[in-house]
Amino acid sequence: MSKKTVSLVLSSGGARGMAHIGVIEALEESGYEIASIAGCSAGALIGGMHSSGNLPKFKDWICNLDRIDVFSLMDFTLSSKGFIKGDKVFAALKKIIEDRLIEELDIPFVCTAVEIPTGKEHVFRKGSMYAAIRASASIPTAFTPAKIHGKEYIDGSILNPIPLNLIPKEKIADLVFAVDLNGPKTAFVENLKEKEKKESENSKVKLPNWLTEYRQKFSTYFSSNEKEEKIKGMSSLDLLNYSFDLLQDKLSELVLERHQVDIIVEISRTQAGTLEFHRAAELIEIGRQKAFAAIEKYENGH
Repeated sequence: MSKKTVSLVLSSGGARGMAHIGVIEALEESGYEIASIAGCSAGALIGGMHSSGNLPKFKDWICNLDRIDVFSLMDFTLSSKGFIKGDKVFAALKKIIEDRLIEELDIPFVCTAVEIPTGKEHVFRKGSMYAAIRASASIPTAFTPAKIHGKEYIDGSILNPIPLNLIPKEKIADLVFAVDLNGPKTAFVENLKEKEKKESENSKVKLPNWLTEYRQKFSTYFSSNEKEEKIKGMSSLDLLNYSFDLLQDKLSELVLERHQVDIIVEISRTQAGTLEFHRAAELIEIGRQKAFAAIEKYENGH
């Protein structure tokens, strides 16, 4: 009996995107074959890693980064377009995982970004995998726009946070499986013991002053606290990102209402801050748990 095939759609969500790894592992362990991947932002990163056959290698790398390592990969800049250039982390990645052409990947893969200043969506179907991921994951106000062949691009989630419309028509699968990393509070998973252990270990490490200052200045990216409960204490940057989050959440809802999805995994926006990549192992496990539960629910209902 052949495996059921899946068209996998991976949403934006910053560090929460590490949950995509757990979802992919759960799918494969449950006997499903991923026929194609459409990703946005963090979904583009994980989708590209899996499509190139390098997800295990990427997982090993990201799960061994602690809080200091994550900060060290952030090449801060005084640019008015963003406070992180993003070159350093991709340079580090290229040392362990070589770039590939999208059209030559093992699994059909596409991702989306937004060209500026035109505001048009750009879908990457060919060319450098890393260039496409960098463009798709250029979070506004955080990362400076990506430059490709004289054009600038920002995060695809601005227009298409869950790119269900980008499922390759020529690669029809049995099921559509979507992961929404900007889900409601009800999709929150209680902290895991592994997280508590890691947080305890990290708390023993004193951050350099310059890192502490950056973390405080851009706290909106490094904390998963409920922002709406602290409106009065928000900076203009916090308010800008809070507003962007609300718009993105609504857009995600509309996209899911418009497209048919067989299985969906929802993970709360409050699960982790945008740049909390040191929590990768915890988020991967959350993705696994959520995916196994969603698959079981689907199989019991069909």
